[in-house]
Amino acid sequence: MTIPSSRHSRQAALAGFTASVTPTELKEESPMVTDNQTPTRKKIGRAFKISLIISGGIVGALIMAAIGLYFATSGQYPVAATVVDDASLPQIEINGVRLHAETYGDQSHPVIIVLHGGPGGDYRSQLGARSLADTNFVVFYDQRGAGLSERVPAEDLNVPAYMAELDGVIDRYSPDRPVTLLGHSWGAMLATAYLGEAPERVERAILLEPGFFTGEEMQDWMTQAQPYMSGLGFYWQATIAAFQSLHVSGPDSSAGQDHMMSEIIHTFVNHPGNPYHCPGENFDAPAWRFGATASQTAGRTGAAEIELIAQGAESYPGPVLLLAGACNDWLGEDAQRVHLSFFQNGELSIVPNSGHDLIWDNPDETMPLIRAFLGK
Repeated sequence: MTIPSSRHSRQAALAGFTASVTPTELKEESPMVTDNQTPTRKKIGRAFKISLIISGGIVGALIMAAIGLYFATSGQYPVAATVVDDASLPQIEINGVRLHAETYGDQSHPVIIVLHGGPGGDYRSQLGARSLADTNFVVFYDQRGAGLSERVPAEDLNVPAYMAELDGVIDRYSPDRPVTLLGHSWGAMLATAYLGEAPERVERAILLEPGFFTGEEMQDWMTQAQPYMSGLGFYWQATIAAFQSLHVSGPDSSAGQDHMMSEIIHTFVNHPGNPYHCPGENFDAPAWRFGATASQTAGRTGAAEIELIAQGAESYPGPVLLLAGACNDWLGEDAQRVHLSFFQNGELSIVPNSGHDLIWDNPDETMPLIRAFLGK
């Protein structure tokens, strides 16, 4: 954001600049007192007056700019209600938290649990996996604090809490049979963590471009993300989003913050240089609502907790399919080849004409790869 400059007048700058001489001094033909001979105390006083004028001008300009932006961004910014305020939404309760959830298929069939990205995202862009419901029972849910699920305090948004929640979902839908985990981005990281925690509960895993498994990878991700989250254009869009959020009137106390974070994330993923989308295309994967607190809490996660993600994954004996988008040279093939080394029984496939959100970007080539893996 550009801070408007203020203009101070010569008259104000010279206010208080006076020099006087006494008659005696005139008679003695003493030299006139100049600015250089003015006592230091008076110089400091004048400098203080000038700084007050400048500061007042800057503050005034900022206030006027803020008022202008507030009125310029006035309008309706609807935010979808969560399951707490909309009883018509399909929902379940896991560990005392109400979650937005849907299922497709016959529950007697093998169970697939779909884990969306984020943290803070939702499963809307993953609904293409419904096509697997002809031979599977497919479960979608928005994680705590995300999508249309209930918002929870930041202290309840950590890897152990997410894993306990996933454990509860499995208990509900497949208590006696191991399941398939299908995770995208952060969801693939969560699935990997669960493989090390409860390998006996997972028959196989499908991981769509997991982000990072180690603290070092996390730092590399942050370094590469920085150009897409900086610069005047990004800061301007973030400022606009912040002012828009002031006009969000509901449906709950988190709605304004969620709207602002959603707009900021949209700016990040749609940066022209961001390989989350193929060149010349937009990142247009749909979402119901973004969870700001979940995202911000994840951003403060330390390297030690990130190291828990892949801890124990190498001991998981079941088959693991890693998928990467051909357009994504950030979290794509090279990154997933590194992740392949974490698993005993892993394989990697590349999806052409796809960025980071593979099921949404290219379902026609992503879903057959998943279906073939499930049939092995």
